Amino acid sequence: MYPLNCVDGYRIPVREEVYVLDIIPLAAGPATISSDQKLSLFNPTSLKAGPQLNLLTRHGNITCAKAYDAGSAIVCTAGEDGSVSMWDLRQDARQAEVARLTDNQVSVLSLACSSAGFSVAAGTELQDHQASILVWDVRSTPIPKLHYKEVHSDDVTELNFHPNDHNILLSGSTDGLVNICDTRITDEDEVVIQTFNHDASIHHAGFLNDTEVYALSHDEKLALYDVAENHENGAATTDFGDMREVLGCQYIANVTAKSNGAGAVIGAGAHDQQAFQLIHLTKGQGWNLDRDSSVSLPGAHSSEIVRSFCFYDEAQTVFSAGEDGFIKAWKPNA
Repeated sequence: MYPLNCVDGYRIPVREEVYVLDIIPLAAGPATISSDQKLSLFNPTSLKAGPQLNLLTRHGNITCAKAYDAGSAIVCTAGEDGSVSMWDLRQDARQAEVARLTDNQVSVLSLACSSAGFSVAAGTELQDHQASILVWDVRSTPIPKLHYKEVHSDDVTELNFHPNDHNILLSGSTDGLVNICDTRITDEDEVVIQTFNHDASIHHAGFLNDTEVYALSHDEKLALYDVAENHENGAATTDFGDMREVLGCQYIANVTAKSNGAGAVIGAGAHDQQAFQLIHLTKGQGWNLDRDSSVSLPGAHSSEIVRSFCFYDEAQTVFSAGEDGFIKAWKPNA
């Protein structure tokens, strides 16, 4: 394990407690959403200067955000009132909100975006015995083109489009299921083409590559599944179990797949030790945790939980955000 140095940082300057909820990596720099209902864009070389753009969202409580087009700095946000907004962060604050997708009043818990498919998907919490997945075509009306009501029986906590097929949508839920849906199919009885039962409430799930997915539960259990192979009952191909026991941590912030398909990075934290580390998940004969090449962020976000992290490989920089209201930049020793 080798440590990185904290080289830059910014804390939201308010008296009350504000969490930085998530980081969205864009070509222009890291964008964040925070519990003061802000969407902010930072200069990656000068966090301490504060946000280059600071936008007040209108979702009640903001819950999630995803990049629609990371290269063009277009981001979607959603929240408690059920609305989804699209923002062009190249515009000034008065013109940045370029679309508002409507026809949903139920709190949105998850988002997925595909610029290739001109699609934005939103997953809702369970209300009146129904949890929905809505899909909009951003070229047409603000009314959803698809509305699935029976894919999950509880809160839809995660959505992700397939990395190379914009018709395939992964969904995860507190019902314990990770479903693979083909959005070309409008018949709700046929739309789910594969189901994996993680047997625990899904916190995060996503594609590692074209055929393999990961699922991480709220009680920190991690397993991998194969979309291509016909495993009986959709059984896990690799089951790591409770990552708190495996890694000696207290929580997993997320699992981030590498864009080149060469594995993923697991962000594991222990707030009572003021520790956070990035552990590589690599694939050889099988999937393995590469503990020897793990990276630590000493001091992390003090005793507060790290909510999000991302890495800019070319700049050799890791960004982290936490419940202490900070976004921080980390680099190796020069």
